[in-house]
Amino acid sequence: MAARHYQELIVWQKAMDLVVFIYQTTGCFPREEQFGLTIQLRKVAISIPSNIAEGQGRNTAGDFLHFLAVARGSLQELETQIILAERLHYITKDKRNEFFVLLSEVGRLINGLSNSITPKPTNN
Repeated sequence: MAARHYQELIVWQKAMDLVVFIYQTTGCFPREEQFGLTIQLRKVAISIPSNIAEGQGRNTAGDFLHFLAVARGSLQELETQIILAERLHYITKDKRNEFFVLLSEVGRLINGLSNSITPKPTNN
């Protein structure tokens, strides 16, 4: 049974978990990063489930695939920023690894959903 609403999508739910984890983690960042890396991490994290939701609300598979591709790109942007946070010693290697587990899961779910939407070639 196909999801009738974006909130039913496991990928959206997991992406929302990732956003919450980002907010909890960045709450401990140095105050001088409030308008720097903190806001960047939060904005890009929020864009992932937002693009999934917007894509699911579109009328065509092509539109949905486009927004899933944007979400996938944001996932890689977030990964880059998490690596930077570790290099700046704002998070530990263990925390980075926790993020990478979530990032990997969301990435696999985006890929799986994209593959399920992509039209399959017909044999004539």
